[in-house]
Amino acid sequence: MLRQTLLFLSDREDFKNVLMKMPFSRKAAGRFVAGETSAEALAAARALNDAGFRVTLDLLGESVNEPEEAEAATAAYRTSLDEIEASDAVSTISLKLTQLGLDIDEDFCFRNILGIVQYAEQLGTFVRIDMESSEHTDRTLRIFHKVFAEHSNVGIVIQSYLRRSEADIKELVRVGAPVRLCKGAYQEPASVAFQQKTEVEASFIRLMRLLLDGGAQTAIASHDERMIDATLEHVARNGISDDAFELQMLYGVRRDYQRQLVANGLNMRIYVPYGSQWYSYLMRRMAERPANLLFGLRAALGG
Repeated sequence: MLRQTLLFLSDREDFKNVLMKMPFSRKAAGRFVAGETSAEALAAARALNDAGFRVTLDLLGESVNEPEEAEAATAAYRTSLDEIEASDAVSTISLKLTQLGLDIDEDFCFRNILGIVQYAEQLGTFVRIDMESSEHTDRTLRIFHKVFAEHSNVGIVIQSYLRRSEADIKELVRVGAPVRLCKGAYQEPASVAFQQKTEVEASFIRLMRLLLDGGAQTAIASHDERMIDATLEHVARNGISDDAFELQMLYGVRRDYQRQLVANGLNMRIYVPYGSQWYSYLMRRMAERPANLLFGLRAALGG
């Protein structure tokens, strides 16, 4: 019930407008968001690099309604790439296609993401395209495949709670695409997504095995020890190289566990979100893992 409530609130503009103005909420967001500026995000990235973590910067923001907004987001990502290049941080970037105009025009969005990927390629870095709600899945994958056909420095995200994901994974493995596997964090109907936790987890493990057995460059994005243990067991049992995969977690979530995995010699990447549009991101993190709500409250209270 709590998960559904938080996911419902994540899309409510009226609640968002009130909550984002409250100091209490901004402090809570500080647990999971590195800051509102790129300078703050890069400082967090450098600290994580020094501690042995790989990093991906994630400029927060989702669907835009005007071409000018999408063009501004596209320019912001190019600036982010420049700032990473000029800094001491080692980081890739991730982005959402609705930020680049997917809901305005698919060809327009394709041109925007293609320009970012081409620029990142010149700088020798990587771009991950995030997956959003199921209404965007077909268009997101269509654009990804078009870009990946020309540029190898781009990857995609697949959500294990979607019923279609096994077929999508098989096609991505066939073309040799880099894939980030996560459970999924949107409220979806039973017709397109598994509703039971056990079903989502069983799908995650099945898809993880398909990716690793198929030789895909695989990112396992989970804070769930059972999913990580299942991955490590499969890797060990099948003699899969440590270089074939990396574990990924979010900034501020299970910090002790993150450090433990790095200490054990595993490749670990932290997604570092930043920017002023933190509301929906925060709500989804709370919904994904109820313990995050407690961490957020402690941060808000200075604990």
